[in-house]
Amino acid sequence: MKRVGLIFVGLLLAACLVAAPAIAGKKDDTLVWATDRDNPVADPFYLNTRELVVIGHHVCDTLVIIDPNTAEIKPLLATKWKWASPTSLEMELRKGVKFHSGKVLDADDVVYTLNHAANKDNAIANFALLSWIKDAEKIDASNVRINLRNPFPPALAYLAGLGFIMEKGHYDSAPVKPDGKKDFGAVKANGTGPYKVVEVKPGDSILMEKNADYFKDGFKGNPKISKIKFRTIKDGNTRAAELMTGAIDWMWDVPKDQAERIKANPAVVVENAKTLRVSYLQFDIAGQSGQKFFSDKRVRQALAHAIDRESLTKNLVGPASVVAHSPCHPDQFACSSDVTKYAYDPAKAKALLKEAGFPDGFEFDFYAYRDREYTEAVIGDLAKIGLKPKLNYMQYTAFLENVRKGKTPVAHGTWGSNSVPDVSAMTAHFFSHGADDLTKDPEVKKLIDEADSLTDPAQRKVVWQKALNRIAAEAFWVPLFTYAKYYAFSKDLDFKPTSDEIPQFFAAKWK
Repeated sequence: MKRVGLIFVGLLLAACLVAAPAIAGKKDDTLVWATDRDNPVADPFYLNTRELVVIGHHVCDTLVIIDPNTAEIKPLLATKWKWASPTSLEMELRKGVKFHSGKVLDADDVVYTLNHAANKDNAIANFALLSWIKDAEKIDASNVRINLRNPFPPALAYLAGLGFIMEKGHYDSAPVKPDGKKDFGAVKANGTGPYKVVEVKPGDSILMEKNADYFKDGFKGNPKISKIKFRTIKDGNTRAAELMTGAIDWMWDVPKDQAERIKANPAVVVENAKTLRVSYLQFDIAGQSGQKFFSDKRVRQALAHAIDRESLTKNLVGPASVVAHSPCHPDQFACSSDVTKYAYDPAKAKALLKEAGFPDGFEFDFYAYRDREYTEAVIGDLAKIGLKPKLNYMQYTAFLENVRKGKTPVAHGTWGSNSVPDVSAMTAHFFSHGADDLTKDPEVKKLIDEADSLTDPAQRKVVWQKALNRIAAEAFWVPLFTYAKYYAFSKDLDFKPTSDEIPQFFAAKWK
């Protein structure tokens, strides 16, 4: 048995012998889910983790929502909408919706939230994804007008992904940090969603309980489970052991080999499902990090040819994963794989390195934060062509900080597009000269700006194709694969994974 298997079995035996108090499952009507990430706050505007996207959709509501089964825009807090002009969206609000504080939702809340999010000085984590909003204004108590800076066809999809509505004045009580800026993320959560936050233990857990006053006949339905608890459990083997002993009910991002072992347990269900997330390599093209190797296109192309992406999808990620050729997900609108492709060809990779003046390879820093086994497989392929990556593995917040400070010669990242099924949610985020754009290519930005100003879908696709062609031809990125998650959860839980990577705990129930 491999060492990792022995570790897993040992942890499982320990968990069985010294079990935690029963705090999960059908008996206590508490669904406990766990990942390895710290989530010290419960505000999805002020911490960009997938966990807070999930929590955000349970504690808050958006104006509209995307049905993950059909990709259709459906009503949520707004029941009707219309484009008054290419830059003006009018929305009618649902009546009788209450915040967890008891206040009834009205236009003032929506205007307050969207104007707060659209103000760059307020520094929401995903400002770039809502920066198309110029401002919002009240028409009357039940109707709002959202004014756009320029025409932006996927506006509704973005509102569905991260336009969480807060009560008017929500951030007014934010404490002041030592630097004199307000700590907006520290404000107690208060949404309209099917669950409300009752306890936050930074670095440990976030507890939510069912909102008895949640509105009827909405897309999310009426929650069936009384409490949901998110826990941070750093070690994957410990998470699996706690699932097997009933201390937690649900986990994801389970490595393939571990999923196969867990599957043998009759008390656990294991499923592999696709997501909108893509794994990629991003290069310091400008040489900000002091390591200028990746300013040379031939070096970037060498890395692209060196990685056996088919093997990664087949042997590590799971059957729902596919190789990615463009910096977007194949299921996103206007994403195209009809671009320059880099087949697995170590000999060609070596020839490109030699042509670039590095016949013996070189040493460089390689940053990553997620699914270490995937990163190590990529590094193994790079080593085969003579490269010497030095792994810097860290938490996501530290990874992101290093990327944005220009310290990462190569960054192995992932992006889930905030579950927005439009190419702009990924490609525009990384190539529009924002904080996460290490390329800063003016031609690509010009094409993206043009594409996302076009309201005709066919014309949008044509211009987006040009942008994707340039990114691939220049190897500004190396897209690796689409993510497919292994989910593992209690057999007592009636749960169905969705491709938007937002588990619908609000629709789950006990069998």
